[in-house]
Amino acid sequence: MNKSYNNTKATLALAKASFRSITRSPSAVVFTLAFPLIFILVFGFLGGGGVKLDLAIAPGSDMQNPVIIALQHTSVIHLITDKSEVELQQRLEKGTVAGVIDVHKNIVDQPAYLANVKYTSASMDKGNILKSILNNLMYTLNTKDLKPSVAELKESTVHGRTYRTIDFILPGQLGFSLLSTGVFGTAFVFFSLRQTLVIKRFFATPVKRSSIILGEGLARIGFALIGALFIILIGHFFFHFTLIHGVTTVINMLLLSTIGVIVFMGFGFVVSGIAKSESTIPPISNIITLPQFLLSGTFFSIENFPNWLQPISRALPLTYLNDAMRQVAFEGAGLWDVKQQILIMVIWGIGIYAVAVKVFKWE
Repeated sequence: MNKSYNNTKATLALAKASFRSITRSPSAVVFTLAFPLIFILVFGFLGGGGVKLDLAIAPGSDMQNPVIIALQHTSVIHLITDKSEVELQQRLEKGTVAGVIDVHKNIVDQPAYLANVKYTSASMDKGNILKSILNNLMYTLNTKDLKPSVAELKESTVHGRTYRTIDFILPGQLGFSLLSTGVFGTAFVFFSLRQTLVIKRFFATPVKRSSIILGEGLARIGFALIGALFIILIGHFFFHFTLIHGVTTVINMLLLSTIGVIVFMGFGFVVSGIAKSESTIPPISNIITLPQFLLSGTFFSIENFPNWLQPISRALPLTYLNDAMRQVAFEGAGLWDVKQQILIMVIWGIGIYAVAVKVFKWE
């Protein structure tokens, strides 16, 4: 009596074989582990920061005064003017702004203005740089042309968790790893299977098409998650990458990684469908990956980009994956707290897989 064909076993067998081929591929190891790890090591050892400091202006602050005008012309200062007091307090505690300044006219006596500044202990390096800039700026304003004092600076510090460079860099590099795995790995594998007629031979067997795709997908997701876990643990134990809720945070980051790599695999299916030869896969894949790698906040906050470029950055799926990863890791957000980012990635996934179905070829 003939037993019915078990497609589940076929799927798992395909996944196992594909996983082995991935681990033996130098390009897969380089893009998934080596490149992100190199960047993490470089920034982890440097421990430096960017050249832009976010300084928030408190609600109700006088905007038309010499202090604010001078700050607007200070190249290393990025002024934030549209946040509430609650939001600013949270940002100070998390170290996402270097300080908050509140400038008011002095109705009692000289100087003409009083400037109250709150620094954050969560990012001491940025706080110290900001303090130096403000002190120099006040000295310049108060001694210019030997006029009476323009403003007096009053300082305080809000304490919070230390925000390190690795807390920004590692989620971006993790996103880059997932993007590379999803796009390059999927494109090369399925194009090769089609060119070598392996898929055509599968049609002579009882294996379903869905089993082929699912098996390859499971292998790629498994490899990506192993790489993600490795990157997270290296960052945490060697460079003190913040995992605010420990194991729970790691699990949430891995779940986000799963969503990310599934979405990015859709781009890989599109590339494999439109590529005419194996030599055309890298340039097409780079057209997809490079803009996201450069514009999605991998190395620098997109708020530092020119205003005309920021809407483009905010249209890219990697931007939302990076943002969700950072909120989960450092701010302690749960998956429900980053539901907007997840929803946008899901919408991207639906759209890109719709395109993939149209252009994908089995032979």
